[in-house]
Amino acid sequence: MAKRELPKYIYRQRNGLYFQRRRWPSQKIQSAFGSPEFWAEYAAILKGEAKPKVLHRNFSTLIRSYHKSPRYRNLKPRTALDYDKYTVFIEDRFGPLNPANLQRKDVIRLRDHNAEKPYFANYAVKVIRILMEHCIDLGWRSDNPAKGVSLLKLDTEPRLPWPQSLIDGFRNAAPLGTRERLLMELCLGSGQRIGDVLEMQWSDIQDGGIALKQNKTGKRLWVPIVPSLQEALDVAPRRSLFMLTNHRATNRWSYRGASQAIRKIREDIGALNFDIHSWRYNAACELVEAGCNDELVAAVTGQSPKMVAHYTQQIRQRVRAIEAQNRRHRP
Repeated sequence: MAKRELPKYIYRQRNGLYFQRRRWPSQKIQSAFGSPEFWAEYAAILKGEAKPKVLHRNFSTLIRSYHKSPRYRNLKPRTALDYDKYTVFIEDRFGPLNPANLQRKDVIRLRDHNAEKPYFANYAVKVIRILMEHCIDLGWRSDNPAKGVSLLKLDTEPRLPWPQSLIDGFRNAAPLGTRERLLMELCLGSGQRIGDVLEMQWSDIQDGGIALKQNKTGKRLWVPIVPSLQEALDVAPRRSLFMLTNHRATNRWSYRGASQAIRKIREDIGALNFDIHSWRYNAACELVEAGCNDELVAAVTGQSPKMVAHYTQQIRQRVRAIEAQNRRHRP
């Protein structure tokens, strides 16, 4: 479409049409070009009826706008909390600056300045990338300078499941009837993330299993209760709707409170190299050791085939090596 075919002040950008007039805020056209809705929208803008408030174009305003957008509101609660940490960081660094002036080199400089914390640096780049997409949606710029910026290589050891000796040590340190023990048995027995475990309610126990909806994936699962978990559930006090409650039994146990309580036991038994999420690895690995294929493992954990393979890669090598060596020494 040639420019002359567009009405006055309407310009085509890569992601759609925009009303752009000197001393007027840029505004994205929502209707299809040429439709009655388009002409009504165009007329409303010229009359000032659809003219948005003129805002100072800085990162602080951009972040506030992002927090009101569907892009943010549709995030899972846990993901939104993670993003919030980085939008605070980004606003602290760039708050009064115009995001339209951000360049690729600025994103790279921010990443490299935090290179000693590669996970943090990479996540900051990802959130800037998202903010720049929202910036494009607002019509403040037409490109995303963070798109294509490479992430730092994470030189970290792969997470491993807890060894049986430490699981036994944890059970000795947290006897049946304690919140810590119930939390461990729920994570280990159900194979779910701690966020989903903390939201489990007594009413979720149905037909010998736990019915749940995963926060991260939205998947609905029904996971049969294994004997060790059933033993912990049988002696757990029922003071609230939730299986795991705060001290006053007025709400569920908070993520921070649960994490701190489990860390104390990890310190006491020498298990600081193994965290709460590693129990999810234990569940997946135990299923593989029991002879389950990827589909059966995913039926319990709710993971994708790719994540099942990632969680169980270490134990698979061990299982296959044992099978190979047994075949090797057959008569």
